[in-house]
Amino acid sequence: MNKRGHVLNGLLLAVGLGFVLEPGVDAATAKAIAQVTVPVVLGALFPDVDTAFGRHRKTLHSLPVLGVFLAYPIVFGNLQYVWIGVLTHYVLDAVGSRRGIALFYPLSDREYGLPTGVTTSSKYADLVTVIITAVEIAALWAIHEFVINLELDLSAATQTISEAAAGLGL
Repeated sequence: MNKRGHVLNGLLLAVGLGFVLEPGVDAATAKAIAQVTVPVVLGALFPDVDTAFGRHRKTLHSLPVLGVFLAYPIVFGNLQYVWIGVLTHYVLDAVGSRRGIALFYPLSDREYGLPTGVTTSSKYADLVTVIITAVEIAALWAIHEFVINLELDLSAATQTISEAAAGLGL
């Protein structure tokens, strides 16, 4: 997808995630949307920083990079929702575009994707983005309801890691 698609995906995803976290049409929902919008949109845009250096859809479009963003809130206690933006960027590039992404870079340059995508300049790119985003929101709802609460308080885990690091002299 192109930048426009990733911004659209991030903004729609933030609104959808806000409703997943705080169902309703009230101030609490508006607050949830406001809290997740910047991290999700930043995460949705971050992987394309590799257009300025490295190899696009390889350097910052890999599972090791996603792992760093998944670990960040546990280790540092912030940026909780950035990983969602990064992950959905990967999904959009792998499912929504024809090229795919190098999930195992730097170990492999092979790009993985599905044959469902369109070219980034296609007149259907925005429609594909909206459809994929709707599926992502449904998946986040299911994860939130049935697997793990996406509002986890990570402060206890962060404190434990900090104490362990201090014990090691780090």
